[in-house]
Amino acid sequence: MKFILGRKLNMSQVFSPDGQVVPVTVVEAGPCTITQVKAMEKDGYSAAQVGFLEKPKLLKPLLGHLKGLKKFRYLKEFRLDKGQTVKKGQEITVGLFSPGEIIKVSGTSKGKGFQGVVKRHGFHGAPASHGHKDQLRMPGSIGTTDPARVFKGKRMAGRMGSDQVTLANLEIVQVEPDKNLLYIKGAVPGARNGLVMIKAEGEFKEAVKERAKEEAPQEDLRVEEKKQAVGQEETKAVEPQKAAEEKPKEEKKAEAITEEKK
Repeated sequence: MKFILGRKLNMSQVFSPDGQVVPVTVVEAGPCTITQVKAMEKDGYSAAQVGFLEKPKLLKPLLGHLKGLKKFRYLKEFRLDKGQTVKKGQEITVGLFSPGEIIKVSGTSKGKGFQGVVKRHGFHGAPASHGHKDQLRMPGSIGTTDPARVFKGKRMAGRMGSDQVTLANLEIVQVEPDKNLLYIKGAVPGARNGLVMIKAEGEFKEAVKERAKEEAPQEDLRVEEKKQAVGQEETKAVEPQKAAEEKPKEEKKAEAITEEKK
């Protein structure tokens, strides 16, 4: 299982190769850092705590918990698969994901406050004919009166929204590693700038290795450039020495010519 934290930005649209318009949600995902690793032996379950976005100030307990790391605004846990290993301080970027992958997104839905049964549960309401004054959006009867109480779970008016919602089988349409952006097909739960948790099936280790392999050639190029620069400096340093050695030879030749003329 691979995972990342993100922030919902806005909805947009992209064009597929065949010219069709695809509605997408733009999510700023990562870079994140693993701040804690929980093991089965010590904590009773395997999980990784992930930090996302920085904050100027933190309480002292959190400062101690994040010692040696950045001051993160959000800390969330992801369960690890059996045998999956990660390290504290390891960075997670959108490079783990690729277009066409199926993901699962969790977020907090928009809060709508106290709502009636028509909006909250989709009740049809009462008929609008005569004899139903001020009853259009009423809940109606709530059932039997024998137990003299209301049964648990009865659909009535109440607080709506601000719940954790998970949507599965969402598809990644596009990835922009330079800007840390994911374009996810369809809608994602939550308001703008809301925190979302993204999970997908796949080898977390392999993805990190592939990223390291991609970075390796660049490092090799840098090493070669350094070698070339050092070689040029050595040649520059050798040239004055050669010139200094050649000067006495020229002076000797000049002296020999003057002696011959005499």
